[in-house]
Amino acid sequence: MTELASGERVISERLEHVRSVAVGYWIGAGSRDETDAKAGISHFIEHLLFKGTSSYTALQIAEIFDELGAELNAATSREHTVVYSRLPDVHLEKALDVMSDMVFVPGFDDLDSEREVVLEEIAMYEDTPQELVHDLIGEAIFGRHALGRPVIGTAEVISSVSRRSIRGYHAAQYAPANIVVAAAGNVDHDRLVALVEAGAERRVGAPPAKAKKRALLGRPPKPGLRFQRKDTEQYHVCLGATGVSRSDERRFAVSVLDAILGGSASSRLFQEIREKRGMAYAVYSFLSQYTDTGQIGVYVGTREDNLAESLEIAVDQIADIAGGHLPDAELHRAKENLKGRVILSMESTSTRMNRLGKSLVTDTEIMSVDSVLAAVDAVDREGVCALAAELLAPGRLSAAGIGPSEERFLDAVERVTPSLARAA
Repeated sequence: MTELASGERVISERLEHVRSVAVGYWIGAGSRDETDAKAGISHFIEHLLFKGTSSYTALQIAEIFDELGAELNAATSREHTVVYSRLPDVHLEKALDVMSDMVFVPGFDDLDSEREVVLEEIAMYEDTPQELVHDLIGEAIFGRHALGRPVIGTAEVISSVSRRSIRGYHAAQYAPANIVVAAAGNVDHDRLVALVEAGAERRVGAPPAKAKKRALLGRPPKPGLRFQRKDTEQYHVCLGATGVSRSDERRFAVSVLDAILGGSASSRLFQEIREKRGMAYAVYSFLSQYTDTGQIGVYVGTREDNLAESLEIAVDQIADIAGGHLPDAELHRAKENLKGRVILSMESTSTRMNRLGKSLVTDTEIMSVDSVLAAVDAVDREGVCALAAELLAPGRLSAAGIGPSEERFLDAVERVTPSLARAA
């Protein structure tokens, strides 16, 4: 890892047995860094980075990466934005030249046409209830805090946000000190640093501002409830609560809990709700970790007749684990599953690059693979059961649903967390 004079950091991992490189520009700005008036601007800027720079048009960017035989994409989360590529190692210099321009000197051209693209994306998301319900549970858990807003933004903001606001947000957040360049594959670190420095020297104009500090969550809001009526065949429901942060020592135990509860084909929710009773096609648990907090919960998509019973089964399984009923064989299987997924994922240059870039841009310790596997091995029954009791206690659960009848949804919620339904 090298830190440049500008504050930009460069980190790499060399893998001599491959002929490719995965490289990404990681920006420490996501949806939680926005104000309500600019909700979705991080995601909008991610789109606009592809629409041309001071040196390249949008078409030229697309043609160049096609000619390189490379993949080029980007993503926005609640805490970061990333522009990334996977390409043959001989084309690294050209790829970095273009990507550097995209990140630091976008032209913000074709603003209105790309605005329409993002509005279509929001509309598509609204038509996908199994995805939309995850935004609703985030809002139910985090309330009016920025962590509870959808990353994609809202149609109201995207329709009206000005070029001036976009440029101002970009200048504030896309500062060198807030950016990490990560690479993994057949790459020489010193050459990578030289290429990144060369890109910085070509940029002209006033230096961007220093990275802003992120406001932390503080005390979590009380559990909430959200429902959106849609004429769907199924009810899409999430139960969830705040979890642990990415620096919490219990993060390995909570990952094991996630695997046991609903993270695989042998997990409790999959077996009890889908395999044994046929009540759902999709049922699983989910887990997110942020700088200062996290999120944990379960999802089920099921027909009206099975709704209440499915939620009861989910809560009963959580209570069973919280009560200490976790056989050695089940714990061992979950840990081996988790370790296996880590090992298999590390055979991907993209995963290795993501691991480096995300860890550094979020100030998270970069652990060796062996250290991660040892930490998973060290998880014990008591730690997993205690987390189930603490994080997923009925009184902590928020609920979100999408379906035809709010009354049926509330009836089902009342059977698993009466206090939440009464408050609603």
